[in-house]
Amino acid sequence: MVVMAGITVKAQTSTVPTWWFGVSGAANFNFYDGTTQRLNNSLIAPTAFHKGHDVRPYGSILVEYRPASVLGVMLNVAYDGRGGKFKDVVAPCNCPATLETNTSYLAVEPSLRFTVPSTGLYFFAGPRVAFIVSKDFEYTQLRQPNTNGQLSAMRKTLISGQVGAGYDIMVSPASSTTKVSISPFVSFHPYFGQEPRSIESWSVTTLRAGIALKFGKASKLAPKTVTSVPPPMHEFVFTVTAPTAVPLKRQVSETLPLRNSVFFDEGSNQIPARYLTLSTNQAATFREQQLQNEQADNMAGRSARQLNVYHNILNILGDRLRSNPAAVIVLTGASAKGPADGKELAQAVKQYLLTQFAIDAARITVAGRSKPLIPSEQPGGIKELVLLRAGDRRVDITSTSPELLTEVGGDMMKPVQINDIQANPLDSHVILNIDSAKQLLKSWSVDVTDDKGAVQHFGPFIDDQASIPGAAILGNNASGDYKIAMTGETRNGTPIRKESTVHLIRQDETPTKGLRYSVLYDFDRSNSIASYDKFLTDVVSASITDGSTVIIHGHTDNIGEEDHNMKLSKERALDVQHTLERALAKAGKTNVKFETIGFGENATNAPFENNLVEERFYNRTVIIDIIPVK
Repeated sequence: MVVMAGITVKAQTSTVPTWWFGVSGAANFNFYDGTTQRLNNSLIAPTAFHKGHDVRPYGSILVEYRPASVLGVMLNVAYDGRGGKFKDVVAPCNCPATLETNTSYLAVEPSLRFTVPSTGLYFFAGPRVAFIVSKDFEYTQLRQPNTNGQLSAMRKTLISGQVGAGYDIMVSPASSTTKVSISPFVSFHPYFGQEPRSIESWSVTTLRAGIALKFGKASKLAPKTVTSVPPPMHEFVFTVTAPTAVPLKRQVSETLPLRNSVFFDEGSNQIPARYLTLSTNQAATFREQQLQNEQADNMAGRSARQLNVYHNILNILGDRLRSNPAAVIVLTGASAKGPADGKELAQAVKQYLLTQFAIDAARITVAGRSKPLIPSEQPGGIKELVLLRAGDRRVDITSTSPELLTEVGGDMMKPVQINDIQANPLDSHVILNIDSAKQLLKSWSVDVTDDKGAVQHFGPFIDDQASIPGAAILGNNASGDYKIAMTGETRNGTPIRKESTVHLIRQDETPTKGLRYSVLYDFDRSNSIASYDKFLTDVVSASITDGSTVIIHGHTDNIGEEDHNMKLSKERALDVQHTLERALAKAGKTNVKFETIGFGENATNAPFENNLVEERFYNRTVIIDIIPVK
């Protein structure tokens, strides 16, 4: 308590209560001295009892009045246990004898309280007035029956005193007007006035230790008038993260999820021309595997290749139905014009499969709805409804056949494998971070200077984070040391400048082969569905070897507020990271490095454009790149 007394009390925004109310509980350590032998008028022990001790309960209701910061008064009304045990007494018959008293009192304990300023430590002292409640005893002797009774000649009232100390520990917030404190305390009750009987010479000394719970009501302090001082300028922190070696390209084996939807243009029931449709002869020779062949250098930034695969969705579906004659599907069209119009959309898809791929009509069921089962437009929404409703005019493909659809994403089409060459992969980028830039800066740029004095300018940027391909900085150089100078302007016109350095090395050898997976999200959702968790756990984490680097980048479409989309993309990326971390820990893989980034709706880093509805759907994604250790 002496140590605790030195702790500085936190600044309060409300007054200290004058009145406190509460309860306390404690243990009485009772120590008996003196002599007793006559227990009552009918029992005199053959051998006198002298010293005894025991621990008995104490409980009180309390009130405190503290009109000043130092002096105050306290009052406890309590149940006060003062029993004791006397052992190791031997009667003349050489018989062991014991005595246990169960005396208790109703005690009234007023005290004067003294508080040490600026601490919770306080001292108290005062009288104790006790009224007898119980005077039972239990007497045992080896060669006679046990005797229970009541002690005679017990004083009905005792007047004694106590001194003690406690410490008030505030557990309520400083700003709250309802104050709560927990107060451990100790007190000492000397034997003066504590002779419980009017005969013989018994006396008791008590040491009490316990804790009190107190409540008080305060009032708010009036705010202090402070002379306005301009806040200091924010100390911006500029950091640069660069790859050890800059890979210019990487072979990628991508597991591309197929959205199980065909989107229709407003006002038309015809399959849009952007979906690749085949003649009967072309359909006869089409195979899904034709879409998997490697192509060169077409994955820098947005990917036309993946969108081309998706736009073959009708041909992929026809090929899968043709290869699995027992499989059946349901086509559910959704249209704001009503279920009948939605069914016409579904019928257009069915007709293509019947005509071009010769699928039996009995294997395809069509249905219509006003809204898809998982719509983009939410009840009460008023913003960007044209874009949202465009995503709800579609035909969804469902099936119970695993050859057509997969458990990944519930009703998601079974993914397609794509082998490709990725130019300037994400782990080749130099990542620039300037804290609070979006909030406090108008814009910022960087100048990159090599050791020959040549300067490259990048920017302007407006977000907290930006990335520059390492290849763009290196140019034709094999390696180099670069000074990166960040310059910006605060919203009140103050210029700022920060500097850093990086060392880059070009990686020209055969590119490392990586794996890529994607997770698609519904509109404005950040938690992946349960079936995606199974996919991440069973498939993706199983592909991650010890020593690998896992790059996770989250994206959104361009619908909604930019700040919200940035937060949403980060939540999506972290959701995937946490799922993978749990799976890797369970598998005993601990040497895996994660680089997790949220890009929001940033157009430079978005996987796709946002011009088409399917591009917006595919931008609601988290992309996982697994780079094995070389």
